[in-house]
Amino acid sequence: MSKVKYYYDPESLSYRKIERKKRTTFKYAAMFILASAIFGFIFVFIASQYVESPKERALKRELQNMQLQYGILNKKMEHAEAVLANIEDRDNNIYRVYFEANPIPEEQRKAGFGGINRYKQLEGYDNSKLITESSKRLDILQKQIVVQSKSLDEIAKLAEEKEKLLAAIPAIQPVNNKNLTRMASGYGMRSDPFTKARKMHWGMDFTAPRGTPIYATGDGIVVRADARATGYGKHIRIDHGYGYMSLYAHLYKYNVKQNQKVKRGDLIGFVGSTGRSQAPHLHYEIFKDGKRINPINFYYGSLTAEEYAELLENASLENQSLD
Repeated sequence: MSKVKYYYDPESLSYRKIERKKRTTFKYAAMFILASAIFGFIFVFIASQYVESPKERALKRELQNMQLQYGILNKKMEHAEAVLANIEDRDNNIYRVYFEANPIPEEQRKAGFGGINRYKQLEGYDNSKLITESSKRLDILQKQIVVQSKSLDEIAKLAEEKEKLLAAIPAIQPVNNKNLTRMASGYGMRSDPFTKARKMHWGMDFTAPRGTPIYATGDGIVVRADARATGYGKHIRIDHGYGYMSLYAHLYKYNVKQNQKVKRGDLIGFVGSTGRSQAPHLHYEIFKDGKRINPINFYYGSLTAEEYAELLENASLENQSLD
C-alpha cells in the first residue's frame, strides 16, 4: 500500500492530503516506460558489441572454418602450380628437345578465357572478389593440365617412334668378335685384290671362318636374299626403315628369306666366299637415303670403348680389301 503524502497549508494552518492527478500519474508512467526502453536499448547495444549470441558464435566458427579451408585450398593450388611448372619446364627443355619437337609457347600454356564473363553468377556476394579470383585460378590451372596432358601424349608417341628408330638403326657388329680372325679392310680407298689398283671400298670386310654366324644389325625387313648382284655373290639386304639399309655379302648360305621380318641380333646367314671374293669373309655395307656411309659409326651397341678404338685403328689402315 502506497504511502499517503501531505503538505502544509499556511492559509488554513493545517496539513492537507496531496491528491495525485491522473494526468500526472500517466506522465510519470510514460516517463518510466521511456526510460526503461532507453536503458534496455543501451543495454542491448552494449551487449551486442561485447557479448556474442549463439548464432553469432556459430557464424563466426563457420567463417573461421571457411578461412581455414581457403588457406588449405590456396596451398594446394600453389603446390599444384609448382609441380606443373616443373613438368612444363622438363617438357619444353628436356623431352621436346630430345625428341626434336617444338616447345609449347608460354602464352599458350598460361592463356586465360576470353569472351563472355564466366564468373558473373559469383558477383554480388561479400567475398565475390575472392571467390572469383580462386575460380579463375582453378580454371587456368585446369586448362594448363589439359595442355600438358596433350603434350605428354604427343611425347609418348614420339618416344614410341624414337624407340622404333633406335631399334631399327644398324647398331651392332654383324659378326661377333670371338668369331673374327681379323678386321681385314675398312671403308675408303683400298687396293683391289685382283687388279691391285686403288679404288673406293664401300664397306668393311670382317675375316672369319666359313660358316661363322652373321647377325642382323637392326630391326627391319629382308628385301633381298639372292646372288643376283654383281660381285656380291650370295648376299642379304635388310631395309630398316627411316632411310637405313644394311648389306651382307659373300655368304655361304642364308638363314632368312625375302620379306621376312628380323630383329637386331637375329641369325640371318653364314660367312662364305661367294662372288668376287678372295677368301672367306663378310663384306658389310650401310646405306642412308640410298647413299653408302661408313659402317664404323654404327657399332655402339656391341663394342666396348677399347674394342671400338682398336676397330677404328684397323679400319683406318689403307691395306688390301678382300673383294
